[in-house]
Amino acid sequence: MGVLSVTKEGNAALIKMERPPANALSTEVIKELEQLFDELSNDKDVRAILLYGEGRFFSAGADIKEFTEVQSGEEFSELASNGQRVFEKIESFSKPVVAAIHGAALGGGLELAMACHIRLVSENAKLGLPELQLGLIPGFAGTQRLPRYVGVAKAAEMLFTSKPITGKEAVQWGLANQYYSEEELLDKAKEMVFDIAKKSPASLKAVIELLQFGKDSRFYEGEKLEAEKFGEVFTTKDGQEGISAFIEKREPNFIGE
Repeated sequence: MGVLSVTKEGNAALIKMERPPANALSTEVIKELEQLFDELSNDKDVRAILLYGEGRFFSAGADIKEFTEVQSGEEFSELASNGQRVFEKIESFSKPVVAAIHGAALGGGLELAMACHIRLVSENAKLGLPELQLGLIPGFAGTQRLPRYVGVAKAAEMLFTSKPITGKEAVQWGLANQYYSEEELLDKAKEMVFDIAKKSPASLKAVIELLQFGKDSRFYEGEKLEAEKFGEVFTTKDGQEGISAFIEKREPNFIGE
């Protein structure tokens, strides 16, 4: 990998974006993200993933310089569609993905973070979609994901004004899960990911599928699928191990089967 590095600790994979100073999301970075997640999907030893940025930022957004190389509206649309496809792959990924956001997550950087399942932020981080300042709009599904987290009114405010919100505000608005000081953010994020990675892969995958299904379906349809997944998970070795461990008052040892 050229701009992404991966460290594996236990059953967790730690992905660091290494394109300082801004960790801009060039087409190269997006391509590497897709390749890396394809590899991790087949790695049975990895059960949870942490995504974070090197240096001052999580990601300050798309690589604007690349926009000057685009010749037509059709090419620009294709660029957006490709980013949407990769981010959708992350959002529907079968293993939990946690984003640790410090400094700034702007434009494409925030769109990437919103595709992750959990967002942990530093208290004074800046999160926003400032594309309208450039006479553009978000292209990696920012207009679709943001309202689902903060509501239509707050999303409209962020989009129309182009003003970022702080990490603390992001938690208050429902865009992020927890905020920490910048000094403790990464440690807290790793702590969460390591804890998640102890869980049964089958259970984690089932919950992700159910959460995704529930976004675009009726309640009773989600209930039906949940019941089916409940039965599937019960028949796994990890499901039986979890029940036995509870009865025997010990920690479960999930083996991923």
